[in-house]
Amino acid sequence: MKKNVLLLFVALSFFFNGCFSNKKVLKIGLNAELTGEVPAVGASCVNAAKLFVEHVNQKGGLDVGGVKIPISLVVGDNGAKPDQAATVAQRLISQENILAMVGPNISSCAIPAAEIAESLHCLMFSPWSTNPLTTISNKTKAFKKWVYRGCFTDAVEIPALAQFARGNLNLKRAAILYDISSEYPTSATALFTKAFTQKGGSVVATETYTTGDRDFSAQLTKIKKANPEVLFLPAYYNDGPLIAEQARRLGITAIFLGGNSWSTPEMLKLDSGHYLNGSFLSNHFSTQSDASQVKSFITEYQQKFGQLPDDIAALTYDTMGILSEAIVKAGKADRTAILDAMGMIEHFSGITGNFIYEKESHDPKKSIVILTVKDGAFGYVTTVEP
Repeated sequence: MKKNVLLLFVALSFFFNGCFSNKKVLKIGLNAELTGEVPAVGASCVNAAKLFVEHVNQKGGLDVGGVKIPISLVVGDNGAKPDQAATVAQRLISQENILAMVGPNISSCAIPAAEIAESLHCLMFSPWSTNPLTTISNKTKAFKKWVYRGCFTDAVEIPALAQFARGNLNLKRAAILYDISSEYPTSATALFTKAFTQKGGSVVATETYTTGDRDFSAQLTKIKKANPEVLFLPAYYNDGPLIAEQARRLGITAIFLGGNSWSTPEMLKLDSGHYLNGSFLSNHFSTQSDASQVKSFITEYQQKFGQLPDDIAALTYDTMGILSEAIVKAGKADRTAILDAMGMIEHFSGITGNFIYEKESHDPKKSIVILTVKDGAFGYVTTVEP
C-alpha cells in the first residue's frame, strides 16, 4: 500500500510540476531606465506594462490561435546608459527568448538597443523615443525592419513647438541650453533652431552642458546678456527645474519652453520653488482628457501606484495594446509572424489618442498636446495637428 501511495505521489508530482513549469506564456521583455539619471522614466514604463498585463491575465491571457495564453514580463534595467541598454537587449532576446521587446524609452538607449533587435530579428517597440534614428537606419535612411515606436518623432514635435512659440505666443527671440552629450537634446536643438528661424524668429544664444552638470551659471550669464524672450530647454526632468531656478536667480525673465522630456510628475516635485511656473511643453497626453478610457486608465493607475500617470506610462500602455493586437493577429507565438501582423495594423485608438501607421512607416502619425506648468501642476493648453 505504501509503495502504491509513493508511486502515486511521484506521478502527481511530475504531472503538476510539468503543468506549472512548462505552462506556455507570452514572454515580453521590458528594457527600462530603472536606475541612472532618469529612474522615473523606467518606473512609469514598468508600472504601466504591469497594469496592462494584469488586465489581460485576469481574462486568461491573449487569444492566440484560439488558445488563451497569459503574458509574462521579463524586466531588464538599462541604467539609462546606451551600452547597458544594448546588453539588456542582447540578454532579453538571446537568453530570455522573449517574443518582443518594449523599450528603451530615452533615445540614447533606444538607438543602440534597436541595432541589437534588428540584428537578432526581434520586434522592438519603443514607447517614448522620439529620435528618428530609433526606427530609421542612419546608413540606408530606410525604416529598420524590426523596430517600431509608439510616439511622434522629434521631426514632428519640435517644429510644432517652435510654431506654438512663434504663432501662439508671438515670441521672436529665443535662446537654447542643452545637454551636448545626450541624443534627444542635441537633435531637438537643431530642429528647433531651423523651425524657429524659418518662422521668422531668431536664436540669439545657444549654450551647452554635459550630463551630470549641476552648475549652469556661466552658460546662463551669457544667455541673459542676449536678452531672449523664450529659453528652450530640451532637458530631461532631472535638469529642467535646476536650470530654471538658476536662471530666475540670475534675473532671466524669458518664458521656459520644453519638449516631452519634461512630462513626468517627478519634474514638478523637483520644482518645489515653482520656478517653472508659466512654462510650456509639448506632450503626448493630458490627464485632463474627457475620454472615458483615459479617465479609467488614470483612476486605475493612480489607485495602484499612488500618483498620476505621465505620458511614458500612457504610451507604454498603448504600446502593450498595439503589440498585443499584433500577437492576436499573428495567431501564434512566433517573432516573424508577429512582425508581419504589425505591418497590417494601420489604426489603433489608445490612451494617447489615435495612432495611424501609414504604409511601410514604423512611426505613427499623432496629435501633439501643448501643456503649461502652473502652481506645481500640468494644465492643458491646446492640441496641435502635425
